[in-house]
Amino acid sequence: MREVVILSGKGGTGKTTLTAALAHLAGGKAVLADLDVDAANLHLVLHPRVHDQEDFVSGHVARVETSRCSACGLCAQVCRFGAVRMGEGGTAIVDPRRCEGCKTCVALCPEGAMRFDPRFCGVWMRSHTRFGPMVHARLEPGGENSGRLVSVVKQQARLWAAQLGRELILADGAPGIGCPVIASLSQAHWAVLVTEPSPSGLHDLRRVAAVCARFRVPMAVVLNKWDLAPDTAAAVEAVCAEQGWTFLGRLPHDTAVPWAMAQGMAVTETDGPWAQAVRAMWPLLLQKMDSQGGI
Repeated sequence: MREVVILSGKGGTGKTTLTAALAHLAGGKAVLADLDVDAANLHLVLHPRVHDQEDFVSGHVARVETSRCSACGLCAQVCRFGAVRMGEGGTAIVDPRRCEGCKTCVALCPEGAMRFDPRFCGVWMRSHTRFGPMVHARLEPGGENSGRLVSVVKQQARLWAAQLGRELILADGAPGIGCPVIASLSQAHWAVLVTEPSPSGLHDLRRVAAVCARFRVPMAVVLNKWDLAPDTAAAVEAVCAEQGWTFLGRLPHDTAVPWAMAQGMAVTETDGPWAQAVRAMWPLLLQKMDSQGGI
């Protein structure tokens, strides 16, 4: 089983657009995963039909058992996050959005009136799409531990792929280099880094490439909208050659891309220059993966 994660050093480079296109070209033979759980959007293109859904519980949140609260105010005094205040009725009130789950108020309450409930942070789902099975998630606003939720989605994608006998997992990762990206790269066989011809694009490409190198994940670079700044695009390619990074290809600026996104379609379901470039890139990616040992 091979797991390909599409990443970008910054948001808005076309990562999800490319993932949807590759899912289309895979012809339903891949299990898909949306690992950008903080701002998932692959479902906007693939229109999944949810097969089953599970709650994601992570951490704890304090809760006041009002019948036991003596209104001493100690919990409000010791809370460093301003999550506990004294209400007009005299009892303590916890704001769950501010509670960090440190358990200080629970440990120090003289009446034992503070409860420590599991925190509901979101849901993960197994769904069916026109491009194959998909595992994805929705993190609640302010929900924490997105790295752990990414790991859950990856684990479920691997289990489902094994059950279905699928040999490829295509995963849409999160932008940047934070915890969700590190979790996305865990046990991945290949990373495709999408960048753009701009100083910030090159800067952030270097950062995410360093993360891939740290975890020894082979990577390839895709340069999106290269024709908007040909000189900078040439500089990005030069850096790839200098660093020994596999350069997979260029994708042009194409008005068919936003049109397809607005229609809820993968761009490769159209026939513009961008779609043609991705179709030419797909067999190269498969060839690169096949030529690497340990995949």
